[in-house]
Amino acid sequence: MTDPKLILVTGATGYVGGQLIPPLLEQGYQVRALVREPRKVSGLAWSTKVQIASGDVLAPETLESALRGVDAAYYLVHSMTGGSEFAKQDIVAARNFGEAAKKAGIGRVVYLGGLGSPGAQLSEHLRSRQETGEALRRSGVRLTEFRAAVIVGAGSISFEMIRYLAERVPIMICPRWVRTKVQPIAIQDVVSYLVASLRKPESADQIIEIGGTDVLTYGDMMKKYARVRGLHRWLLHVPVLTPRLSSYWVHWVTPISAAYARPLIEGLRNEVIVTDDKASRLFPEIKPSGYERAVSQALSQSDPDCFVPGFATAEGAERSAFLKETQNGMIVEIRQKVVRSDVQAVYEAFTGLGGTNGWPCNLAWCVRAAIDRMVGGVGMRRGRHETDNIEPGDTIDFFRVVKVKANRMIRLKAEMKLPGEGWLQFEVEPIQDNLTRLVQSVFFAPKGLLGIIYWYLLYPIHKLIFAGMLRKLAMMAERQ
Repeated sequence: MTDPKLILVTGATGYVGGQLIPPLLEQGYQVRALVREPRKVSGLAWSTKVQIASGDVLAPETLESALRGVDAAYYLVHSMTGGSEFAKQDIVAARNFGEAAKKAGIGRVVYLGGLGSPGAQLSEHLRSRQETGEALRRSGVRLTEFRAAVIVGAGSISFEMIRYLAERVPIMICPRWVRTKVQPIAIQDVVSYLVASLRKPESADQIIEIGGTDVLTYGDMMKKYARVRGLHRWLLHVPVLTPRLSSYWVHWVTPISAAYARPLIEGLRNEVIVTDDKASRLFPEIKPSGYERAVSQALSQSDPDCFVPGFATAEGAERSAFLKETQNGMIVEIRQKVVRSDVQAVYEAFTGLGGTNGWPCNLAWCVRAAIDRMVGGVGMRRGRHETDNIEPGDTIDFFRVVKVKANRMIRLKAEMKLPGEGWLQFEVEPIQDNLTRLVQSVFFAPKGLLGIIYWYLLYPIHKLIFAGMLRKLAMMAERQ
């Protein structure tokens, strides 16, 4: 196959698909994303740089136009939360796509499945991953099938389960599955293999097992995660704890639903390690990372720039006025209000905060500052520059300015004493003449159980402060 020019990515709204598209664009490929609901990608950074095709692999009549003119395609679709029939649904979807790709003359299909010895008694989840690859092969397309275990990256469900358990549970009662061996791999390495396969014709018609440099147990993964974070965790092993009970427990102590947790946990009874060196022979230029380095890379993504709000794709003034969710290890609260004023007046209202100007709900902020001083923090003593212009690096009381877009947004990072990291962000969006949307975002990345306790213990106070701040900033802007 000649070097492909137009690449189709299915599963573009999923974790791996979303991580794959930017590197493909950087390599100079044209990319088309197949999505069921185009509005779900309209808020993503790459959405304006790709072609968007509306379609569904379970509706084969929608695939012809999506595949027209495509040189190669990535199949990254998974129906893990499709209920008891998810495995059958996966096979039907793969068959539909494979037949459509063969008919369209696609030169190569690249698929990411799961590790696990085919001769072992695999869980339904892992067996489905491998049967999906077989369904694609039977359609007659030239298939490159990668098989991986736990993918380490912010947003990967399997990694997020490890993250939240290690962060939130200092003493963990562990069933037998925590002793199962696994070979995790960094998302950056997975993407490197996926992209490199397009220019490696010899990788076609191959099953390639990929993994990082470390073979660990799940218990080791949680303890090493804790070590990277500077936390101490203890594991107490017990002889019985069924996958069903484990999934309910994970659902209770983490934001991960039982629908996701159960198939993942059921798969933990199977060892998932690389058994051949085909990846290193085909892709000698790729040097996979160790687990702790992969964790450090994932933790670096706990940043507001990596967050996509749930209402980012909603239209006009009808978007939800309040959003609260947990994503990539961060707790996020976003409030918005439509202000009867122009963009400049609203921008000046929030960029004038702090110093001698004070803060909306100033008494509450002063109390918080006094507590911060008592525990060795900076409090309010730094004030702010007596100028209307603020720049990254400026200090405003116990915040530091980390990002500014003139007449658009500012982001402040909290430098008070916190069991974690916190940011406060303000944005303005014009709606029409003399009508502006003010968006206030609070980001908190808690560290350990103490960080979670801190957030929820102070949540009633935070709710009053931040809701009051939004209202008063709107009033200030409307009076100008």
